[in-house]
Amino acid sequence: MAKSRFEQFPMEGVDLDHPNVARVYDYYLGGKANYAVDRVFAEKALERFPFVRPAAKSNRLFLHRAVRYLVKQGVRQFIDVGSGVPTMGSTHQVADELDTTTRVVYIDNEPVAVAHSQMLLEKEGDLDRHAVIQADLRDPDLLWNKVADSGVIDFAQPVALLLIAVLHVTQPGPDGTDIGPAAVARYRELLAPGSYLVLSHGTADGVPESRAREMAEFGKMYDATATPVIWRPRGEIEALFGDLEMVEPGATWTPLWHPEENGANAPEIEFDSPNDSVVWAGVARKA
Repeated sequence: MAKSRFEQFPMEGVDLDHPNVARVYDYYLGGKANYAVDRVFAEKALERFPFVRPAAKSNRLFLHRAVRYLVKQGVRQFIDVGSGVPTMGSTHQVADELDTTTRVVYIDNEPVAVAHSQMLLEKEGDLDRHAVIQADLRDPDLLWNKVADSGVIDFAQPVALLLIAVLHVTQPGPDGTDIGPAAVARYRELLAPGSYLVLSHGTADGVPESRAREMAEFGKMYDATATPVIWRPRGEIEALFGDLEMVEPGATWTPLWHPEENGANAPEIEFDSPNDSVVWAGVARKA
């Protein structure tokens, strides 16, 4: 495999010995911000589980549609937590198609994702309206303070908090417990009235038995990495929205959420059934 420019100019402190979930996901989407260790892992996964790539792309298109929908609802501020490596259309690029006054803060704990996001924003000259910070979603208050320090987001006004395909790869807390639900509950408290929570999460619940077995085996591949995956049941995913008001059609498979919001150049992703997308998603509003 040819070296990417990140391998030619490696950044200090980046672990090149183990695959990283953000960089592997970038490869699934056809991005270039990954290393050989990530590509080897991803190719092995795709060889055994070819459903992964269309599922990843469908999840990305859900992000695009949700952003378009929310801009049309008047939302002008986005906080993209666990944003990963910018590829296949970033949040600010999609939002800017409809309104060039939108503001976005990207957050990730992976150095390559943060550095690449920063490079993209610098290249596009968007540092006055957008920012990228390194933070951990498991510490909502510290993350929120870092977003405030960026000066990009006005927390007195509604925001859209994006948690796209990140909670199923959230590392456990120091004592090994799953603190994802508690963290999301705190984010719901921090949101101003009129804000939205956008969330997607992998699940083996409601998929064919053969696909559920594949997802279990696919998950085992990540057990040897720093970010093992958690496939929550659909009910547990929906509980993450708390008492927020769900936007129609409620929680659903990614291809079914407002397909009319697909952009003119959106790639066609064909599934035999919507549950082949294996990602349960939704958008909810805080009254």
